[in-house]
Amino acid sequence: MKDLFPPNYQIHCVTNFQDLVATPFNGEMNAICWTRNLTGDFSEIVNKIELNGNISTIEQEELCELKLSEQGQLAREILLNDWRVLTAHGASPILNVIKHYDRDHTYPFFPTDVYSFHADRSPIPTDTFLCTYYGESSEILPNSQAEKKVLIPEIRDELKKLYRGTEEGFESFLSEHFFDLHYQAKPTARPISLGIGNLWRLAIDHPECQVPPCVHRSPKEKSGQPRLLMIC
Repeated sequence: MKDLFPPNYQIHCVTNFQDLVATPFNGEMNAICWTRNLTGDFSEIVNKIELNGNISTIEQEELCELKLSEQGQLAREILLNDWRVLTAHGASPILNVIKHYDRDHTYPFFPTDVYSFHADRSPIPTDTFLCTYYGESSEILPNSQAEKKVLIPEIRDELKKLYRGTEEGFESFLSEHFFDLHYQAKPTARPISLGIGNLWRLAIDHPECQVPPCVHRSPKEKSGQPRLLMIC
């Protein structure tokens, strides 16, 4: 398992769901991976879903009604089981077929869409779970290879021009618009692909979090190959 990802202190690999949810984050370790080689044909499910727009959400009832081959049925059982265990853990899984996400062009010097390296935030203690079953997979950027964009002088100056308020309210402005959650990769950075079939638990920014939030981003999808992603 240790050879699946570049040597670093951020990723801890496990072999079952219980260890995925029970292992505490600590120190620099803020990403836990249940490494899996899944069987079944997930592309069949993607191809049989009627896509509505750029992102289509698959409900369990719709998934169960699909007429699938034996390999497609194996894939479906894995999806349903992941749904069950995550829900039992208290999460709220969403299964999406993604052609592409909307891009943010509001501020050309500072996009805040999911293709930008970012961390998640919550007002309550929780984690992000995600698994890519088909298509391009998400990426992690090691925290040591990331720099908060709001701390980069030239970007910070542009944000101050945008803000035009009092100095006391600037940090609140950055937080309210989620600018403080976005990161820039350092020149020598090497993002880590999360792979296909692996179920991940990522640390996020919340009041009781004892570790840095995990910096990640969505991949640029390949044309004609939507992603099948479960996230919560």
